[in-house]
Amino acid sequence: MQRKINDHRDLPRFGALARTNVDADQLDPRETFMNELLSADIQLIQRILPHRYPFLLVDKVEDIDGTQTAVGIKNVTMNEPHFQGHFPGLPIMPGVTIVEAMAQTAAVMVGTALDMADKEMKVYFMAIDKCKFRRKVGPGDVLKMNLTTVRGKPGGKVWKFSGIATVEGEMAAEAEFTAMMDLPA
Repeated sequence: MQRKINDHRDLPRFGALARTNVDADQLDPRETFMNELLSADIQLIQRILPHRYPFLLVDKVEDIDGTQTAVGIKNVTMNEPHFQGHFPGLPIMPGVTIVEAMAQTAAVMVGTALDMADKEMKVYFMAIDKCKFRRKVGPGDVLKMNLTTVRGKPGGKVWKFSGIATVEGEMAAEAEFTAMMDLPA
């Protein structure tokens, strides 16, 4: 079961409600068990990430399972600025922006799980490893990014993720990357 979360204040109450058969008004709001998969729409994404157009590269994040896994969705459109020069007559999404989209998906996953909406969390790349590109991505494609946490825990600054980006089930890119989460105190 999946529920869209638009207001970060819903997270603790929703998590507790998912694992009990009691009315939401009877729950302790400090209880933060997350037993159902969550999703983040563009409004919540913008409350977690500092990125904005033209560098906000994820439209939706689904199947958020705490800080462990998530699926990011990027609808690739012709009006994105990199297509003017990459390449004229043959628009291809640059590979580095695919990796950045995976990193943004990971940040939304962690930010949602740790209730970081409106808290000015910053995330910085530290390393990109095992990066491979397998397929061109262009306008009209829907990039689906499956992210898994390899290393990291709530309260920790350094996290490592593994990501696979696909279009219609075909692998477009894969990478492992390490990031520093600059979490507010």
